[in-house]
Amino acid sequence: MALFGLTACGNNNGNTGNNGGNNNSPPASSSNILVAYFSCTNTTEAIAKHIEAETKGALYEILPQIPYTEDDLKYYTDCRADKEQADPSARPAINGSVENMDKYDVVFIGYPIWHGEAPRIISTFLESYDFSGKTIVPFCTSHSSGIGSSDRNLYSLAPNAEWVSGRRFSSGTSRNTVAEWIGSLDIKLTPDVAVFDLESGENGRAPTVMLSSGYKMPVLGIGTYSLHGETCVNTVRSALESGVRLIDTAYMYGNEKEVGQAVRESGIPREEIFVITKIYPGSQFSDPEKAIGDALDALDIEYIDMMLLHHPGADDVKAYKAIEKFVEQGKIRSIGLSNWYIEEIDDFISQVNIMPALIQNEIHPYYQEQAVVPYMHELGIVMQAWYPFGGRGHTGEIFNNETIAGIAKAHNVSAAQVVLRWHLQRGVVAIPGSSNPDHIRENISVFHFSLTDEEMSAIAALDRNEKHDWY
Repeated sequence: MALFGLTACGNNNGNTGNNGGNNNSPPASSSNILVAYFSCTNTTEAIAKHIEAETKGALYEILPQIPYTEDDLKYYTDCRADKEQADPSARPAINGSVENMDKYDVVFIGYPIWHGEAPRIISTFLESYDFSGKTIVPFCTSHSSGIGSSDRNLYSLAPNAEWVSGRRFSSGTSRNTVAEWIGSLDIKLTPDVAVFDLESGENGRAPTVMLSSGYKMPVLGIGTYSLHGETCVNTVRSALESGVRLIDTAYMYGNEKEVGQAVRESGIPREEIFVITKIYPGSQFSDPEKAIGDALDALDIEYIDMMLLHHPGADDVKAYKAIEKFVEQGKIRSIGLSNWYIEEIDDFISQVNIMPALIQNEIHPYYQEQAVVPYMHELGIVMQAWYPFGGRGHTGEIFNNETIAGIAKAHNVSAAQVVLRWHLQRGVVAIPGSSNPDHIRENISVFHFSLTDEEMSAIAALDRNEKHDWY
């Protein structure tokens, strides 16, 4: 027997998982994993929620546009379910859709067994999206029937996906059992953020990295620390004219209004510009809703692409959770942290709901964070360098370093371009600061050359573990 009782499903009044209502899209999540399921008796839903909890994935319930009634599910009565399963071309319509399907690398798809197969609504789901390059992991629920060929029979509906052999679960399966199964799968459950597609970049147009939040961010931008008034407005305007599309600011920089003005007046479509800002420990962490509202008002650019906590401090978890609420409202798109390290990150992420999409730290040739960078990458967190040139008072020393100067000469580029290219090739986003239009154009022009493995190793050997700021 394959159906669990005769409970109706898809009526939006009961079994709607996390996604009740007509806009049946996954809730805000920073994961690259989607857990999609069709359930009529809560059994498949229970397994899906175990998977969601173990993977931190986004949960999506596949709801039929025309709900199934109890009569629709009475086996061997020529009911609706009988007719659909007897017709391989049947495609029951789905209510709602998955927004931002591109962000998901791994898709778990769950269903009950109906007449030895997946319900035809699963076929509808698979034919509704492009799964090319994604990993699909099917799972099913049943009293007694195994998964059989139900998963293999779905392969042709997403032929360009990588399919993992599915598994059947019974009612009441524990989370530990599901966790053991997930652990046995040979799949990567975090987004690969350690390697950028630099070949797709052009001078004046940086490529992007897909954040775990599902949004793309340029891998090279500009920092606005110490820029104020017309200097700030003109600098950001110049950067945008030169092709820069990533702008970093913060409450403590005192220039959010100027940054927002330059973005609004640029004439560039808002969605092409990625703006990062930060809130600061102290009064902003203790009253984060006000701090976030102030940032939205100061920037006045419809939404904030990413908001960071400027550094650890009292109430940092409280502040982060407040940002999570603004993500749910669509006013902030991604969340990150600044000046967080290995010793802080594990405890912090255990207390929040959305995994940080980015960590912005001091990183440069003399302070390379050779342990921190790969650690965060393994968590699916993008790393970003402030002080990519070493910071004020140290830039000249780095630029004149014999190794860096020699590499620059070999490629007929500047020392600044060598350092930026080094950051990008090790998977670190860079936001160099400058108010000089020539330097800004130079900084966004690092895609016509690449460093050899030997040159990358030579710069790696310059690491002194020498921090230039107190964060």
